[in-house]
Amino acid sequence: MIEEDKINAVTHSPLRVAMLSVHTCPLAVLGGKKTGGMNVYVRELSAELSRRGIYVDVFTRSQDPCVPHVNDTDLGDRARVIHIPAGPEAPLSSDQIYPHLPEFVENVTRFAEREGIRYDVIHSHYWLSGWAAHKLQQAWGGPPIVQMFHTLGRMKNRIARSQSERESALRIETEQQIMNWADILVAATPAERIQLIWLYNADMRKIRVVPPGVDVEHFQPVPRRVARQIIGIPEHAQLLLFVGRIEPLKGVDTLLRAIAILKDRMGDDIERLCLSVIGGSLDDEDDEDVELRRLRALSDELGLENFVTFLGAKSQDTLQYYYSAAEAVIMPSHYESFGMVALEAMACGTPVVASEVGGLAYLVQDGLTGFHVPADDPEELAGRIHLMLQNDELRREMSSVARSYAQGYSWPRIADQIEQIYRASIAATPEPVSVRPGSWEYA
Repeated sequence: MIEEDKINAVTHSPLRVAMLSVHTCPLAVLGGKKTGGMNVYVRELSAELSRRGIYVDVFTRSQDPCVPHVNDTDLGDRARVIHIPAGPEAPLSSDQIYPHLPEFVENVTRFAEREGIRYDVIHSHYWLSGWAAHKLQQAWGGPPIVQMFHTLGRMKNRIARSQSERESALRIETEQQIMNWADILVAATPAERIQLIWLYNADMRKIRVVPPGVDVEHFQPVPRRVARQIIGIPEHAQLLLFVGRIEPLKGVDTLLRAIAILKDRMGDDIERLCLSVIGGSLDDEDDEDVELRRLRALSDELGLENFVTFLGAKSQDTLQYYYSAAEAVIMPSHYESFGMVALEAMACGTPVVASEVGGLAYLVQDGLTGFHVPADDPEELAGRIHLMLQNDELRREMSSVARSYAQGYSWPRIADQIEQIYRASIAATPEPVSVRPGSWEYA
């Protein structure tokens, strides 16, 4: 009877969630060095939870002293983004952030104490947040941890083509520890569930498969002529689009080589073809965008200067116009835990040509919403792109199916599943005990 009363109380009471996104702010512009699908996930999930009466505080490391430490306007009435000082207020790599995690945890606990807040659940994202969640759980008397990794270090190392692309032993070791610390592990796809079990020996009883969602009210088809007018693309052009972080595992070099193959194959029709690459920083002084400079040099080397445009990072508010204007979105990734860009494109009625890897193998329906191609195969990629460009009827059919398919991933549906996970994990957690925060030594 006591357990039943506890479940009923959890089901009907408003929740308070500590959402941890240590290394990147959910309000950052998409396509930067550390901004991508995870940013969108944290922002959209927090906003949807706020709409249904759940209180959400998103804690992220402060990277700019000029940005207010508390933003309580952008995510809804009950959600805030809180920038926590931890180390220099400047961009840092993940391994550089790690030594500052104890300060991050200490300042989060002080914030909660000042506000008189007691959180019911901790939802952590990425490995740095998982470490912080473990320490906060100890300080707060045991609220459950719901962990989502978004990418896995061991998976990235399996596809790394150079030492510089490999993830650190520190990340791998910490991810392994988080598998034990977390109460629930959220996997985006059945493939990620298998990876958690296979690569990290995770307890399968902890794993819940819940995909990310898409804002189907925002990402919806815009009439092509209107979309092209807004972004400045000629009506007769055949636009291909890449959207995402600019890093080697995204396979943009494979796409450029595919365009070079099409240049030789399409004859005079190639004059209509253009590729827009959204992501990265166009600032030549930005030392972090070595990969973007490499890709621009490769584009010139392949003679694609008249066909490829690098646009830099773009706001989510403008992406629907690019998606709607494109014949197809191309995702030639070597690894993709889910592929939210594909989902956004399909919600706009745009077919996707994607590598058959990770989440893309589940999300893109081959022959229905787009095409699968092998990773790192420019010849096959060029062939599928050419087929789609040649067949207007096929493209229209795929557009219709893609739009309908994406409706099943609306954020209200996804948030329903996440909220159920929160409430079930809280109900299964023993009553909190008072724990005095001690020293924040590394586990």
